[in-house]
Amino acid sequence: MPKRPQKGYFFFISPCVFFRHSSGQQTVWGDLELCVLFVVQQGNRVREGRSVGKDITQYIMTSMLLNSMWSCSVRPSWGLWCVARSLSTTAQIQAQVQTKSKKTLARPGLKNIVLVEGVRTPFLVSGTLFADLMPHDLARESLLGLLQRTGISNDAVDYIIYGTVIQEVKTNNVAREAALGAGFSDKIPAHTVTMACISSNQAITSAIGLIASGQCDGVVAGGVELLSDVPIRHSRRMRKTMLALNKAKTLGQRLSLIGSIRPVHLMPELPSVVEFSTNETMGHSGDRLAAAFGVSRAEQDEYALRSHTLAKKAQDDGLLEDVVSFKVPGRDIVSKDNGVRPSSLEQMAKLKPAFVKPHGTVTAANSSFMTDGASAVLVMSEEKALAMGFKPKAYLRDFVYVSQDPKDQLLLGPTYATPKVLERAGLSLNDIDVFEFHEAFAGQIVANLKAMDSDWFAQTYMGRKSKVGVPPMEKFNLWGGSLSLGHPFGATGCRLVTTVANRLRKDGGQYGLVAACAAGGQGHAMVIEAYPQ
Repeated sequence: MPKRPQKGYFFFISPCVFFRHSSGQQTVWGDLELCVLFVVQQGNRVREGRSVGKDITQYIMTSMLLNSMWSCSVRPSWGLWCVARSLSTTAQIQAQVQTKSKKTLARPGLKNIVLVEGVRTPFLVSGTLFADLMPHDLARESLLGLLQRTGISNDAVDYIIYGTVIQEVKTNNVAREAALGAGFSDKIPAHTVTMACISSNQAITSAIGLIASGQCDGVVAGGVELLSDVPIRHSRRMRKTMLALNKAKTLGQRLSLIGSIRPVHLMPELPSVVEFSTNETMGHSGDRLAAAFGVSRAEQDEYALRSHTLAKKAQDDGLLEDVVSFKVPGRDIVSKDNGVRPSSLEQMAKLKPAFVKPHGTVTAANSSFMTDGASAVLVMSEEKALAMGFKPKAYLRDFVYVSQDPKDQLLLGPTYATPKVLERAGLSLNDIDVFEFHEAFAGQIVANLKAMDSDWFAQTYMGRKSKVGVPPMEKFNLWGGSLSLGHPFGATGCRLVTTVANRLRKDGGQYGLVAACAAGGQGHAMVIEAYPQ
C-alpha cells in the first residue's frame, strides 16, 4: 500500500491530473488557467490552497478522490489514472452546472408547457401588398407556415385560438375560418379572443390553461390584424332606417322611411383607436404620458431610431427567422417586413405632432404604424412534444394580467406587470437575460422605463417600498420592436414570445421577459425559460 506523501502538491487540471512531490518549490506544467483546485498535504493535515474555481462540489469530490487514492491497494500510477478519469467526469458535471447556473422554474406536480415553434407572416404597412386580402387569409397563411415549419399533421392538435381586435363581420370567428382554410381537421374546435394589443398573448395563455388543466395536449395560438380594410358603419340613424325598411310591409311605409333620410344620416362612422371610457385616442394618451414623465421629443426620436436601426440589422443578419414567405395572390412573394426604415434624427425632427397640436411630442416617426399581419405558435405539454419528436424552443412559465386607470395610466401595463410576474416566478430583474417590451410609442416605452426607475412612483401608485428597476438596454428589444417591425394589434403578442425564445437560443440566456400595454389600461407580462440545448 503506498504511503501518503509527507509534503506534496496536487494540481487538478481538467481533464488531466498531475502530482509533483517536492521539498522545494513546485513546478507547474500546462495552462495555469485550467487549474481549478490544489490541495497541499503537510503531515497528517490536508488544507486547501488558492483555488481558481471555488465550486464546493469540486472540492468535496476532489477530497473524496484523494482519500480513495491514498487508501487503495494499487500502484500510485493506477491511483492517479483513476483520479484523472474521475475528475474528467467531475469536469463534465461541473460544465453541466455552469451551462445552467440559474434555477429552473419547473414546479413539482405542474406540467411543463413548452413553445415548440412560432412563425408569422411579414408585417406590412397597411394599404400595401396585403390590402386586397381578408383577415382570415393572413391567419391561414400563418397556420400553413406553422404546419410547414413543424411538419405536424393537420389533425395532431386539440384546439386553435386566435386573437384579433378589429373584426371582419363576415368572419367573426376568424380562428375557425382560418383553420378550415389551412386544412386543419374540422374536428378541431377553434375560437377567437380579443384583448386589444395583447389579444394573441391572451390566446397563448388560454392555450396554456387548456393544457395545464388536462383538456388538451397541443394547441395552436395566434393572432391577426388587417387594418387595410376595416368595417365602416353607417350612422346609427341610417342603420335604424335601413332595418325598418327591411321590415316595412307596404309601399307607403317604405316611401315614408326613405323620405325621412337626411344628408347628415349618410355620414359614415369611421373607426378610430379611441378609448370608449375616456373618448381619447391612444396617441393623445401617449402624448400626455410622455409629458407627465418629462420625456422629451428628442428622447422619443432617439429611441425610435434605435428600434429601426436594430430591426434593420436583425433583418440583414437573418435573425428574424420567424418570418415565413407569403405569395400574395396576383402579386409578388413577400418575405420581409416593409416598415423598417432607419432615418436620421434630423429628418425625424422635421415631422409635426400627430395628436396634440401644435406642442405635442408624439409624431408618425416615433409611433408604431398601422400594420397588416398574422402570427402563430405551437404550444404543447413537454411530454407530448417530446413524444412527437419535437425539440421545444422554450418553457412558458409564469404570466400575469394587470389593469389600471385607462385615462392617466393607459400605457403603463409593463411597469405594473413586470414586478408581479417576477415575484410569481421568484426572480429578480437581474435574472432576466432577454427583454421584449411592446413598443406602441417611443414615449410610452421611455415613460415606462422612467416609471420603473422611480421610487416615488412605486410608493405612490404601486404600493411598493422601492422602484421596480430598469431593464439594461443591452438586453432590451435588440432585434427591433413594434415601432419598426410593425404592430398588427392582434398578432404582436406571438411575435414577442417567439422573439424571446429565439434570442435565448441564440445568446445562450436562460430567462426572458415579455411585457405589453393594451387599450383599456390593461397589461401583460410573461416569463419564458430557455429549453436546454
